Amino acid sequence: MSDTAIGHGRLRRELRVPGAALMGLGSILGTGIFVSVGIAAGVAGPAVILAILVAGALATCNALSSAQLAASHPLSGGTYEYGYRYLRPWLGFAAGWMFLCAKSASAATAALGFAGYLLYGLGRDPGWRAPLALAAVAALTAVAASGIRRSHHANLAIVCVTLAALGFFVVAGAPRAVASWRQTMVPFFTSPLAGQEALPALLHAAALMFVAFTGYARIATLGEEVVEPRRTIPRAILLTLWVTAGIYVAVAAVAVGAAGAAPLAAATRSQAAPLEVVARGFGVPGGHWVLAAGAVTAMLGVLLNLLLGLSRVLLAMARRGDMPAALARLDRQGRTPWRAVVVMGAAVAALAAVGSVEATWSFSAFTVLVYYALTNGAALALPRQRRLYSPAWAWAGLLGCLGLAFWVEPAIWASGLLLLLVGWGWHLLARWRAAGHG
Repeated sequence: MSDTAIGHGRLRRELRVPGAALMGLGSILGTGIFVSVGIAAGVAGPAVILAILVAGALATCNALSSAQLAASHPLSGGTYEYGYRYLRPWLGFAAGWMFLCAKSASAATAALGFAGYLLYGLGRDPGWRAPLALAAVAALTAVAASGIRRSHHANLAIVCVTLAALGFFVVAGAPRAVASWRQTMVPFFTSPLAGQEALPALLHAAALMFVAFTGYARIATLGEEVVEPRRTIPRAILLTLWVTAGIYVAVAAVAVGAAGAAPLAAATRSQAAPLEVVARGFGVPGGHWVLAAGAVTAMLGVLLNLLLGLSRVLLAMARRGDMPAALARLDRQGRTPWRAVVVMGAAVAALAAVGSVEATWSFSAFTVLVYYALTNGAALALPRQRRLYSPAWAWAGLLGCLGLAFWVEPAIWASGLLLLLVGWGWHLLARWRAAGHG
């Protein structure tokens, strides 16, 4: 095979159900469980547990749409590709654009979160957070550029450590949570925010927690590298989602039950390490170190998987001409879009150099909900013979995503809409130049 054919060909299929599910878990179990539980508890109080279930139910609807779309159209790019194929080009571009913007910020947050947890655990100067985050981005960009097989091996190690740390947290903290539940869980529908009513607080918290479920979409964006996609992708996505929901409910119940919603939220704001702060109160020698190790590896896992997903979406956009064509080139073995990986690594590094862990979560909530609304819209447009599930699931996902998107702060969704308009302007310019006018 010629270099040219390889350079612009298709990626090899190497992932099966366990490997694909581990990629999904590696993408999910990070910033969401170690940070967002505290943020959402500060909005909904003990009802954050119910918010997790609401977010999980909506994520299930979206997962079914993602699964049947990825099984029907197993190419890198996720909803960007589905939007082009089943909706309209401008909607497909919107999905890709929102994904790149939202997940680049999420990846930078994961890098900064990794640095913050590590420095806090070691008692070091937080001023080193940005340089350490940049070093993590550089290292994992190199791993992602080496190909999916090596990335899978690194991801497996990361997920195992993270699961062990979270399991320790639940087991070690359960006795304290059971002993304290009357003080920390009653009344259940009480928001720490002054003047916040129960239902708006629950929906706001559900929108925030929804972001913590969205890593399973990495399986869809890696669809070109999955063996037997019509069988493997749906099973891997649903397995990932159900395991994640169980972990989130258990961790949230122990965290809120042991410490209370308001202290958990305060620990998130002050230390950005709420579970580690809670673990210090368990009375288990060295327990906080176990949580620190789990958080550090989890953040690295999220960063690695986001770099993989971002590069595959950028690859798909370059193939269609929405991004420079040079970014569509693969390495000589056809294993990785290394140029796209490097570009997204540089973008994440730039955000990590100037960003903060507090600034991006609500913004990610809005943009991700819009992205999944487009996913459900594409699923509704699937031909009948290609559907794996009833369209009722896609309708529920579409309406749920659009509804929750506007429960975040008005300034957040307004800035998200502005960013979307900027993206459409770029899209029109790229198409105008492609038509020979530039």
